[in-house]
Amino acid sequence: MGFTTGFLGGVTLTSAVLYLTISLHTQNRATQAALLRQQRRVLAEFYEPKKPEPEPTSREAPVGLAEMAKDRWNRSLEEGVKKVYNTDWRRVREDVEDRASVILQKIKDSTK
Repeated sequence: MGFTTGFLGGVTLTSAVLYLTISLHTQNRATQAALLRQQRRVLAEFYEPKKPEPEPTSREAPVGLAEMAKDRWNRSLEEGVKKVYNTDWRRVREDVEDRASVILQKIKDSTK
């Protein structure tokens, strides 16, 4: 019984020491990996510029019928004002004078 007891005691002791060594090694590797990730993140934030945060999106409420009518009215009013502003009024006057003179000439010719 001395040989068997000694053999099993040695196997148990060796297995326990091996298990504790591997467990300690695994914990050390996990700790080192966490530290390396943390250091890499710190260095990356220090050297690399931070990405700008996206602009918050605005929420648009659906417009009602009255607002649509106002927008349409304002758009047509703006178009009219732009047309008046961009018109060459001297040319318009000359065209009206030419047409009036043609009409007057026709009236004079028809009365003679």
